[in-house]
Amino acid sequence: MSEPHTDPVAHNRRAWDREVEKGNEWSRPVTPEVVAKARAGEWSIVLMGYEPVDPTWFPPDIAACDVLCLASGGGQQGPVLAAAGARVTVFDNSPGQLAQDEMVAAREGLDVRTVLGDARDLSGFPDASFDLVVHPVSNLFIPELAPVWRECHRVLRPGGTLLSGFVNPDVYLFDAEAMDTRGELVVRHRLPYSDVTHLEPGERERLWGADSPLEYSHTLTEQIGGQTAAGFAITSFAEAPHHSEVTAGWLPGYFATKAVKGS
Repeated sequence: MSEPHTDPVAHNRRAWDREVEKGNEWSRPVTPEVVAKARAGEWSIVLMGYEPVDPTWFPPDIAACDVLCLASGGGQQGPVLAAAGARVTVFDNSPGQLAQDEMVAAREGLDVRTVLGDARDLSGFPDASFDLVVHPVSNLFIPELAPVWRECHRVLRPGGTLLSGFVNPDVYLFDAEAMDTRGELVVRHRLPYSDVTHLEPGERERLWGADSPLEYSHTLTEQIGGQTAAGFAITSFAEAPHHSEVTAGWLPGYFATKAVKGS
């Protein structure tokens, strides 16, 4: 199996900087046209795949909100919310991803703060700093989730909202090579899955490259139960097919939750 002692923060920081250089679709900044529409009140963002977030999930007046875009660099969600009037902080593990937000902010005259760090440690922010946390599909790159949910709860104000997207853990049951090369769903892995424990030596390098981001599946107990254990009440739930996998014809690839901190 792969080396279990890899530092996931350092590895994925380098990996996502390389993804930016390669033009990964989640690293492509929004266009001036998207920003102009957001300034005019016509905007949406995604939490999972290409599915726009239900507008009712957002606070009624986004312009009155302090927003934390958590593990959400890439020049996408943060600039749109800033153009809609929110006071936005983008927090991400990749300097390259944050540079995309900084580029859009400079290009469009937006006030977007960027902060580098591990989503499990938001100690740079005081308690009750934000009204809204936006956490799109990204916690598959984080080995443990309980600290993420605890920190989100801490930095939100009473009555604040956490919007999260995450991968359905069941998609990790299947052999990646069989899916990618033959379009077949071959059950292979016991869950929860991790790139660093479930692949044979050299397999990840052969399939995706040794420098690709490390992925971890998380149980629904970690994802949903972890939010409630941190003190959130989940008030809405959604699902969507994976935007690029053969699993899309068989099961939802993504889930999203709206969770609220008590007042």
